[in-house]
This record gives sequence, C-alpha cells and structure tokens, in this order.
Amino acid sequence: MARPNYIELPATDLAASKAFYTQAFGWTLAEFGPTYACTTTGDVDIGLQGDLSEAPTAPLPVIQVDDLDAAQVAVIAAGGSIVRPTFAFPGGRRFQFRDPHGNELAVMQAD
Repeated sequence: MARPNYIELPATDLAASKAFYTQAFGWTLAEFGPTYACTTTGDVDIGLQGDLSEAPTAPLPVIQVDDLDAAQVAVIAAGGSIVRPTFAFPGGRRFQFRDPHGNELAVMQAD
C-alpha cells in the first residue's frame, strides 16, 4: 500500500522554522548540513529545505493530532496564523494555518 511518508517545505530561515515546529508540535529535527533539517521518525517525516534553489513548491501537508483545539492554541502561540478556521469534513475536523515563513499546512483530528 502506498502512503505519503515525507513532506518537504522551503524554509527561508531554517533556525526559525525549526523553532516553530519544535514549539508548536514538540518535534525533534535533525540537521543534515547547514541548510537542511528533518524529522526522522520513520513514519511520515517533514524536511525543511533552507536552500531555496533546491526547495520544492510547497504542498499542503496535513498533521494529525489527538486534540485539535490544543493544537490550534499551540500553533498561534508559536507564531502561526489561522487561514481557515476549524471545519468538519467526513472523518474529522481540521483547520489550516500559515507558519511564520508563509507555508500553509493543515491540522486534523479524526472522529
């Protein structure tokens, strides 16, 4: 069965991007040289590409959490901005936000 296992995002300020994701979601990011860091969970991992000449066009990654309301509070506290308030969809609820560097992501909680 095929499934997403990695999402790469451009990061104009790698240190600030790492700080945001660490504060908002408690992620640990490993550094792979001066312009790249990523999670290394072995599940769906996130890569932050600081070399914009190598960076992809950003997709909309979706992060699954156990407590959507707590995640929204954490995103805002870490400097994110909500671009689509919480809404229901078949199978759960989610909201979309932009991180401090303009990347748009979604956070969802399954029913």
